Amino acid sequence: MTVTSFCANLFQDHKQLYQILSVGKQQSIAKDCPQIVSISQEMQRLDPLAVLQAIAKPNQLQFYWENRRKQEAIAAIDAAVSLQVEGCDRFSKAQQFIQHCLKNTISNGILNLPFSGSHFFCSFTFFENNLTVDTPFPSATVFLPRWQVSIQNDTCVLVANVEISSKVNLELLVESLCRQFRTISWSGHSLANSNETKLAQLIKQDSNNTEWFKLAVSSALKSIQTNQFSKVVLANAIDVLSPQPFNLINSLKNLRKRHPDCYIFSTSNGKGQNFIGASPERLISIHNKQLVTDALAGSAPRGKTRGEDAAFAHQLLLSPKERREHQFVLDFITKRLAQLGLVPQLLPTPQLLQLSNIQHLWTPIQALVPTDVHPLDIVAKLHPTPAVAGVPTDVVLRHILHYEHFDRGLYAAPLGWVDYQGNSEFIVGIRSALIEGSKARLYAGAGIVAGSAPEKELVEIQLKLQALLRALA
Repeated sequence: MTVTSFCANLFQDHKQLYQILSVGKQQSIAKDCPQIVSISQEMQRLDPLAVLQAIAKPNQLQFYWENRRKQEAIAAIDAAVSLQVEGCDRFSKAQQFIQHCLKNTISNGILNLPFSGSHFFCSFTFFENNLTVDTPFPSATVFLPRWQVSIQNDTCVLVANVEISSKVNLELLVESLCRQFRTISWSGHSLANSNETKLAQLIKQDSNNTEWFKLAVSSALKSIQTNQFSKVVLANAIDVLSPQPFNLINSLKNLRKRHPDCYIFSTSNGKGQNFIGASPERLISIHNKQLVTDALAGSAPRGKTRGEDAAFAHQLLLSPKERREHQFVLDFITKRLAQLGLVPQLLPTPQLLQLSNIQHLWTPIQALVPTDVHPLDIVAKLHPTPAVAGVPTDVVLRHILHYEHFDRGLYAAPLGWVDYQGNSEFIVGIRSALIEGSKARLYAGAGIVAGSAPEKELVEIQLKLQALLRALA
């Protein structure tokens, strides 16, 4: 990867932009292989969600990511290059694809700003083999966006990635890039007004769904009593119809407003379907080889008063059932990290993570990442955690396939990004929904261990689903 510099307003200087792209064309001829030119520059403050609204098209891959606690957001739009994988070895194939792209990347511009340089956006389905032929998302999707706009605090960075072949018409390419840049600059300051979505009805016999879930929990508890497994996470899904198409931008606006303490996300398949949500669960975060991950399991509602809230929190911290569920996740993560040669560091007792509508037992875990361990090695090792699957993993995955009557797809699966320096952040796609036109499928799950009660687990599921339903409307 080579680096060149340029003036601050590159996309307003056609001559210099042409020169930079011509270097990519020359190298593609010399190497007999397409090259990626990655251009990073600081911008006036833009709203990445407004950029997504302005230039994203339904037939393009897209990824949106927001963490209000860290005051950061990223919109990744269209694919300069992409990979879609089905079946086994998807994490290693994704890693090989990223490494191959980086070997053929020419980086330009200011690379010491937040989110500058090449970022690869990834989504993996919960199961490595999809259950139906018409599943919306492949087992793995990785793409380097054509346009990436990010903001962290008051620093806004635009990254343009272009694949250059020996036959490219540079004049037309320069004109296209500058035209899109102008659209981003003009439209990315504020969100345009759009119609709100009104929900019409729940479909697919929600009452039957409810009875099915309680029966599944009862059956799982019998399996736990006979020591077939220690914990299983059972998910439920409800389908929602709207009299008009769901508005992706409005849904993300509502999620960012209602869930400021969660990761707001959206990823598309380029076929008009978007998987969106507000996840409280970080899978990994790596910066300068320092890993942070979370054991997040064990739940209680928030109270309507301070006293009630404190009582729920106290009960959660002292509950043997919730502590047992949390310990399963903690033991799994520390063991899996150790298998990769990492040395986990953590506090001796769990803390509380209090969100707007629910609170969890939470133990943050830190470790130094060896130079020979790629972020996707860690993602592959940790997915699926007991927080979204159960214990032991291989056994409960078979039971999940037996109990659940729908394809999880991206639900409870890893979503995130890896950059050219090995920095990375992945979340778990829970508290989520798949939207397509006027249809939406909402997902939520609950951990079942000894001491669980079907009615209480159903209440937890409905609490999560209702919070997501309100955000969509």
